[in-house]
Amino acid sequence: MFTVTFPEIETRRLAIKLTAAGERTVRSRHPWIFTNSIEKVNKEGASGDIAIIFSHTKNKVIGVGLYDPDSPIRIKMLHSGGGAAVNADFFSEKINTAYALRAELLATKTNSYRLLFGENDRFPGCIADVYAHVLVVKLYSAIWFPYLEMILKQLIAVSGCDVIVLRLSRNLQATDTFELKDGQVIYGELENEVVPFTEHGVHFSANVIKGHKTGYFLDHRHNRKRVGKLSKGKRVLDVFAYSGGFSVHALANGAKEVTSLDISAQALESAVENGKLNKHSGIHKTITGDAFEVLQELIQQKKVFDIVVIDPPSFAKSQKEIERAKKKYTQLAQLGAQLTAKKGILVLASCSSRIPADTFFELNEAALRSQPRKYRLQESATHDVDHPVTFKEGAYLKCGYYKFD
Repeated sequence: MFTVTFPEIETRRLAIKLTAAGERTVRSRHPWIFTNSIEKVNKEGASGDIAIIFSHTKNKVIGVGLYDPDSPIRIKMLHSGGGAAVNADFFSEKINTAYALRAELLATKTNSYRLLFGENDRFPGCIADVYAHVLVVKLYSAIWFPYLEMILKQLIAVSGCDVIVLRLSRNLQATDTFELKDGQVIYGELENEVVPFTEHGVHFSANVIKGHKTGYFLDHRHNRKRVGKLSKGKRVLDVFAYSGGFSVHALANGAKEVTSLDISAQALESAVENGKLNKHSGIHKTITGDAFEVLQELIQQKKVFDIVVIDPPSFAKSQKEIERAKKKYTQLAQLGAQLTAKKGILVLASCSSRIPADTFFELNEAALRSQPRKYRLQESATHDVDHPVTFKEGAYLKCGYYKFD
């Protein structure tokens, strides 16, 4: 049923010794080995070659990874604590383990989930998302091309999907992809690129061919459900709404009026269509524009909402953007507070991995203390169960619910 011929790439085994600091990284089970942590390699490596890591002082194997000559993260770790044979059985065991972690979620009225969360499931640079019967696999590194077919076979067996769509990162598309293309259906037949799915009983759709990332953002599922439960009879503002995750949950749970705000008119069209997939009696409004400018305009119009959700894209994609990102988060918290009605709830979220949770909540606290109203942090949340975090840098999502008295 595969519709493509996978590349036959012969991989080699590389013997690698690390610096003392690099060895400590492996022993701590961190998934990244940077170039400056490598002391010696027995031969020149290619993408996907198996990196066998030996201890710094003894001739003993302490871990196995995949070699990536095109990245400063030169070795992406697959296994720590000894040696391992990297083959179909090896990957099958890891995929089965990942699937078992999602069992709790799959017992709910949900048929969309992240089956593989990159490094956190020991598949660095590889994401696998399921939307009903469609599996979307996104690759960020060429290290996976030699192993792609064997991995996909196990993903099919575990997920039960009958269609696979391959997505490639922009950086990867600029390299030799062995005639594999972004948005290509590589298994089964896809009747429509817009795939319907269910999230805690609420109906959505994702464009798995052209949509951002794999077509949808699954990580906020728990928070969308929470906002939905809070929304009955309320007026809700969803800022950076994209395809309406928070908006649709609010409507499906009885919100009186929902306003979706995003800079992309196309995204808002999807939000409206997603809303129509569910029975609701609420009014769904959309505003297209720059969030910072529109929020200022709404304040000038003296608009207020019972629930304000502000979930922006990452503001700190590099180290040099961190200070600017902090200012933006502060500004959004201040704007959001002014738009939140008496006894209302302001939901502030961040997906910037370079802004730690402690820093994000401190920024929010400082911003909200600068306004005269009393408030309390009702609760905070992180990733949903299908986004397990197994190393520090793998934690990026944080969300706070601020209740105004």
